[in-house]
Amino acid sequence: MSTVLAGYGLTKTYGATTALAGVDVEVGERRSLAIMGPSGSGKSTLLHTLAGIVRPDGGQVLLRGERIDNWSENRLSALRRRRFGFVFQFGQLLPELPAEENVALPLMLEGMPRKAAVAKARRWFEPLGLAGLEQRRPGQLSGGQAQRVAIARALAVEPDVVFADEPTGALDQATGTEVVRLLTSVTREYGASLVMVTHDPEVATHCDWILHVRDGLIQGHSQYTVA
Repeated sequence: MSTVLAGYGLTKTYGATTALAGVDVEVGERRSLAIMGPSGSGKSTLLHTLAGIVRPDGGQVLLRGERIDNWSENRLSALRRRRFGFVFQFGQLLPELPAEENVALPLMLEGMPRKAAVAKARRWFEPLGLAGLEQRRPGQLSGGQAQRVAIARALAVEPDVVFADEPTGALDQATGTEVVRLLTSVTREYGASLVMVTHDPEVATHCDWILHVRDGLIQGHSQYTVA
């Protein structure tokens, strides 16, 4: 199994607070990793560091073997648009746009004409159980439907890695389980790896690996899926 994304010896401090204290992590091709830990453990900092949002104080982040943590901000921004997808707790969909344009937005930001971008975006609606909802605005969608649209948006650029930060945190348990099952299966099916922060142990078990973080250190890991 090839490694898509890796961090080695990652450190990060904020004043007197140590968020990461020398973390090593690897994410395999089409694999899913859940990062768990109590509030303030460093799990979100780890996700943001791997995603090129936060620059580590020490260590390295590698994407398919190429070091990226020392890239310029402009280059990192382009990387996040073109090779990473993001799913957030509250979806962060634009309320004034219909669902299909929310999904197409990353493509249009990269210069794809609107008509072509929307046509490509529409292809995701049936696989994600959203057929018929293309013209609905976020306010007309249920929480679960909105998160499915957010997943479609994350996958629209055909990313190497999808990062999900508490993607079920705003959903009830049944809907959250449904969404995370879809998120883990569809990323694997379409060739992306997944890194997800969650506080919910049940949600985490849907990933191939669970990483337990406390006080900026990895306390252990669990493997759930072998394929």
